[in-house]
Amino acid sequence: MTGYKQIFASLIIGLLVAACGNEANDLAGKKEQLETYKSELAELKARIEGLEKEIGAENTKKTMAEVLVAPLEVNPMPFRHLIEVRGSVQSRRNVQISAETMGRIEKIIVSEGSEVRAGQVMIELDADILRNNIAEVETQLELARAVFDRQANLWEQNIGTEIQYLQSKNNKEALERRLVTLRSQLKLSQIRAPFTGTIDDISVRVGEMAQPGMPLIRLVNSHEMYILADVSEAFLGKFEAGDKVEAFFPVQDKIFPSEISSVSRVINSQNRTFTVEVDLPTLESFDFRPNQVTVLRLVDYQREDAIVVPTRLIQTDEAGKYVFVIREQDGRKTARKARVSVGMSYNSQTEILAGLANGDQVIEKGYREVNEGVEIKLAAL
Repeated sequence: MTGYKQIFASLIIGLLVAACGNEANDLAGKKEQLETYKSELAELKARIEGLEKEIGAENTKKTMAEVLVAPLEVNPMPFRHLIEVRGSVQSRRNVQISAETMGRIEKIIVSEGSEVRAGQVMIELDADILRNNIAEVETQLELARAVFDRQANLWEQNIGTEIQYLQSKNNKEALERRLVTLRSQLKLSQIRAPFTGTIDDISVRVGEMAQPGMPLIRLVNSHEMYILADVSEAFLGKFEAGDKVEAFFPVQDKIFPSEISSVSRVINSQNRTFTVEVDLPTLESFDFRPNQVTVLRLVDYQREDAIVVPTRLIQTDEAGKYVFVIREQDGRKTARKARVSVGMSYNSQTEILAGLANGDQVIEKGYREVNEGVEIKLAAL
């Protein structure tokens, strides 16, 4: 047992010595790595200080030198801000024509794309029974009129009774009214164009049965179209009838000037918009189609005497927005920051609400090359 204890103790001592040796090696490695990092950090600091001195020298040199610039003189000018909304072409005469009576389609006179006049027959329904009834009533009416004429002659001669005269008169008039009714029904068997237009679609074929209210033909009049668009209620009160509008047609890549014809007074509760209706110009060389997509450009803000600068000239620092302007002092032209308050921007132009006056010269070309107080020289135009 004593021998085993000695062996076990020897193993323990050996492990402890090995562990201490490993810890010593790890500690030495860490110290060596730390010294390496410190050396690298010192080298980086030296490089940073060198670059800072070089940059400072360049800035000082640039500040002291003349910078070549080109000015932009600001003067009051018209400024417009536009919004774009999607609209679609609508037609006041774009209708589905239906049958008013039941019948088999006997003849389709028109074809898709053909022009028709108001009152022109487009479809005829089978009306043989009506025609036979009309012929029968006409025969009966012919006899009734002859009987009435004779009875009237006798009555004028005080021959016969009054009841005979009234019966013959009533019979004649009843047949006349019935004939008018049958002829009206016969007209219903002819589907006529309610207005002049173009046949856009024929949804039935010869031999099919037409039912009252069943769509048969779509008729479109291309001369009574307009543009309808939904505008967010955020722009309520910005537009009114008569305002100028630009209508852009993306597919054809065409822009046409127009104006607002009406503005809805009701807000749609579903999408919180109101509708704007715009007149569609009449152009022979451009083919407008119902439901065609268009983009309306509406003026929601305008000012006739605004101070406007290119948006790219407006810069920002910790104190706010500014532009560089030319100031002259002691015969030297220098660049100075003019603090500005900006309004709306559109088409790369921004309205300046405060900070610039009529006639101020804003540095346009070379504005990124100048600093506060740097002496400048105007480029020859």
